[in-house]
Amino acid sequence: MSQFDKIHTVENNFAKSNPNYLKGMFGTTDVMPLWIADMDFEIAKPIQESLQKLVARNIYAYEFDTENVFKAITDWNVKRHQLQLDSKRFIQVTGVLTGISVLIKELSDQGDGIMVQTPVYHQFFKLIESAGRTVVSNPLKVEDGHYQMDFEDIERKLKTLNVKVILLCNPHNPVGRVWTKEELQKLVTIANTYDVTIISDEIHADIVYSYAKFNSIASIVNGKNHIAVLGSPAKTFGMQSISNGYMYIPNQETQQLVKKTVTSMYLDHGSILTANATIAAYTQGEEWLDDLLIYLEKTLNWIQDFAHNELPEVTLLKPEGTYQVWLDFSKLSLSDDALEHLIIKQAKLALTPGSWFESSHTQFMRMNIASPLEKIQQAFYQLKNAIDTGLDISFNEAGKTENDCSC
Repeated sequence: MSQFDKIHTVENNFAKSNPNYLKGMFGTTDVMPLWIADMDFEIAKPIQESLQKLVARNIYAYEFDTENVFKAITDWNVKRHQLQLDSKRFIQVTGVLTGISVLIKELSDQGDGIMVQTPVYHQFFKLIESAGRTVVSNPLKVEDGHYQMDFEDIERKLKTLNVKVILLCNPHNPVGRVWTKEELQKLVTIANTYDVTIISDEIHADIVYSYAKFNSIASIVNGKNHIAVLGSPAKTFGMQSISNGYMYIPNQETQQLVKKTVTSMYLDHGSILTANATIAAYTQGEEWLDDLLIYLEKTLNWIQDFAHNELPEVTLLKPEGTYQVWLDFSKLSLSDDALEHLIIKQAKLALTPGSWFESSHTQFMRMNIASPLEKIQQAFYQLKNAIDTGLDISFNEAGKTENDCSC
């Protein structure tokens, strides 16, 4: 039995299973929550021990250790990705989204365009619009069941629209693409031509399957003016509620500018609990991560086989990275409301609506698979049963009421 097979029933206030959130977004608490991108697994033992050792001291005076945090991240990238980074080019922030928000404000002005590749992580829209910038969509295209960048569309919009930043997601959430070095090099070449900066959110960099390879924007030739938001150990090691974010900015002038802004807002002071957990993760967590990736790939292979054999109506666009699967339900030929009813009320699953990632993707849903395989299998059995049964008579499209939750 794998350590990841253990099903936890501890009481908690986790967002994904919070009754208020479930009721507000899905209209019921009687659902299996597979919508938020976090794990149902215990963190690695070295991280547990590091945190427990600090807590047991019972003294929590001021204590900082960013130098060793940055060294741990640097050493990890050399070992894991053969990526040489300068530890002096890191900036600590409270989270990756905080870092992206600061960068958008530093690198663009009110009204400027920020390009995103849709469908994409929904919080990107919030960061851009709340800063008074304009979202410029570069829709990904599907070729032979594989998402691709539309470089012609990118160049056309950089040439004709006031785009100052491309906000890249690598590995991409929700579609799971891990961009190749050739794709990234082509993107950098176009961006350089039009003097546009790329901000690369690489928080899922270490969740990559055996048939793909992660490439950071920091590894690309002539990419020194672009910014890798390398992320944090949050997604990799299941530390969402206790981790900071880290930006890597190779251009010294830009790095100093951003660092001054971050310092002026006092965003660069993390806790020693976070620091020690991060150091433990990157110096002692590799064996745990390797086991996790084997487990997740086994789960993904099971899903692929089950979908192929039992759910021909559901298209699985197999991810190369992240622990999300992007499901296309359009072959069911249901209205958007009927599909929602089928998934929530009949299959009793809480999945992330595709419309969060792009308004037209109402026939898609994202599922988090970082749970014990038994739980994921049960979710797909419930889905198959609901589809085989068909839309039940309790559904009344005309009488459906709108969800007023703004979560």
